[in-house]
Amino acid sequence: MTDLAPVCRALLSVSDKTGLVELGQALAARGVELLSTGGTARTLRDAGLGVIDVAEVTGFPEMMDGRVKTLHPMVHGGLLALRDNPDHVAAMETHGIGPIDLLVVNLYPFEATVAAGAGYDDCIENIDIGGPAMIRAGAKNHAFVNVVVDTEDYAALLAELDANDGATTLAFRKKLAQTAYARTGAYDAAVSTWMAGAIGEKTPRRRVVAGTLAQPLRYGENPHQGAAFYLDGSDRPGVATAKQWQGKELSYNNINDTDAAFELVSEFLPAGGPACAIIKHANPCGVARGASLEEAYRRAFDCDRTSAFGGIIALNMKLDEPTARAICEIFTEVVIAPAADDAAKEVFAAKKNLRLLTTGGLANPGAAGLTIRQVSGGFLAQDKDNGRITAEDLKVVTKRAPTEAEIADMLFAWTVGKHVKSNAIVYVKDGATVGVGAGQMSRVDSTRIAARKAQDMAEAVGLPETPTKGSVVASDAFFPFPDGLLTAAEAGATAVIQPGGSMRDDEVIAAADEAGLAMVFTGMRHFRH
Repeated sequence: MTDLAPVCRALLSVSDKTGLVELGQALAARGVELLSTGGTARTLRDAGLGVIDVAEVTGFPEMMDGRVKTLHPMVHGGLLALRDNPDHVAAMETHGIGPIDLLVVNLYPFEATVAAGAGYDDCIENIDIGGPAMIRAGAKNHAFVNVVVDTEDYAALLAELDANDGATTLAFRKKLAQTAYARTGAYDAAVSTWMAGAIGEKTPRRRVVAGTLAQPLRYGENPHQGAAFYLDGSDRPGVATAKQWQGKELSYNNINDTDAAFELVSEFLPAGGPACAIIKHANPCGVARGASLEEAYRRAFDCDRTSAFGGIIALNMKLDEPTARAICEIFTEVVIAPAADDAAKEVFAAKKNLRLLTTGGLANPGAAGLTIRQVSGGFLAQDKDNGRITAEDLKVVTKRAPTEAEIADMLFAWTVGKHVKSNAIVYVKDGATVGVGAGQMSRVDSTRIAARKAQDMAEAVGLPETPTKGSVVASDAFFPFPDGLLTAAEAGATAVIQPGGSMRDDEVIAAADEAGLAMVFTGMRHFRH
C-alpha cells in the first residue's frame, strides 16, 4: 500500500446537502475535478461550480426514477482499480476508466423516513442501493481512495489535503474506511430492523444493533473500564437527546442512572400534577407527587434523605426557581426535566458541578421498543416493558375491597415498582413512596428492608410513627408465601397490589383476609433484573 495518495478526481452524491457547496468550492480551488449526480450536481452548478454529470462518464442516463445511475463499470472501475497493479491500470486505459480518488456520499434518508411514519412503499423507495455499493467499493480500495460519509468529516478532509499538499495519508484513509463500513452496516441494520417489524417477524434469524458515537466517556462503571456512549437514532426524549446546560461531562454511571430516573418520572403525566423521582444506582430512593414541583421534590427527598445525597433527580415538568433552590440544599449529581426556566438556571449556575439537562418533553411509557442485554457469547433482546395498569384492570381478591384512596396509592406504588430492581417492594402513602426495598434475593427481605427504610424516614423527618402505618404496598411479582405479605401487614400496610399467579395464592389471600388487608391482583408482572 502507498502512503500519500493525491486527490485529483472526486465523485459527490449526497442526500444531505449540508456543507456541500463549501466542500465543492474548497475542492475546486485545489484543482480537483468534480463528478456528480442529480440534485447534488444541480446544487453545485447553482453555486457556480463546474461539474461533470456521471451520466456523461457512463454514457447512460439516470433511469428508473434514479434507481440506476452509478451502478456502472466506469464508476466502480474508478473506485476499485488498484493504481499499482499493471493489469488494473491497463484495463482502465483500455476502457477509458478514470480513477476516482475521493467519494463523498451520504445515503437516502431511510431512518428519517421510517421515523416520520411513512408507508411501506415510501420506506422501500428510500433504501439506497448505489450509495452503499460505491461506499463499500471505495472503502475496500482505501489504499488509494478516500470515502467520506459524514458531513462532520468535511473539515478533517480539507485539513488533511492542506497538510499533505493535496494528498491524504494511508492512516487517514483507513479511518475513513472504517467509518464508511460502520455507516453501511448501521444503514443495513436499520433496514432489516424496520422490515422485520413491517412483516411482523418478532424473532428474525439475524438481528443487528448499531449506534452512532455521542461521546467517548472518561471510563465505565469503574475507572479501569473504557467506555463510550452511543445513540440508536430513536430520538426518544431522555438523556440521549437532552441538552446539557451546565456541569462537567456525564459519566457512564450518570448516564445510566439519569436514564432510569427520566424513564420513571415519565410515567407520571403533568396533567396528574407535579412529580419527582430521585434515583441512586438505577433504583428509586424516593418518588412523589405534590401540589407544586417543590413539594413533589421534598416529599420524594423525605423518603430516603441519606440515599438522595449525590443522586439523580428527574422532574415531569418545567423546573422552577423554588424547586431549584430546594434541590441545591444538598449535593446532587444530575437534574433532568422537560424544561427549566431562566430563574432556575440562574440558581443552578452557582453549583458548577451540578449537571442540568432538559429534554423538551417526556418519554412515552407506552411506546414500543426493544431492550438488549449482553451475555457471554451473545445478547438477549426483548420488547420494552411498556405494560401499564389502570383501576379497571384490578381484580379484588380479598373480602375487603380497597378504598379509592388506597387504589390511587396502589397504582402509584405499582408504577414505581416497575422501575425498582427485583425483588421489588414499594410502600406508598398519600402519593409518595415511604419505603423501597430493591434487588434482594428474597421477597420477604425486600419487604423488611423497605419497612426499615420507612422507620429511618420517620426518624429523619421527625414523624411520630413509621409512615408504613396506613400505607399500601406493591410487589413486582407474586408473593410465593404469606410471609412477605404478613411482614408488610406488621409494618402497618392496609392494602396490597401484586400480580397474583402463585401456586399458593389461596394461602396468601387467606392470610390477607385474616390480617384485614385489601388486596388486588394485576395479572401482570414487572421483573427488572
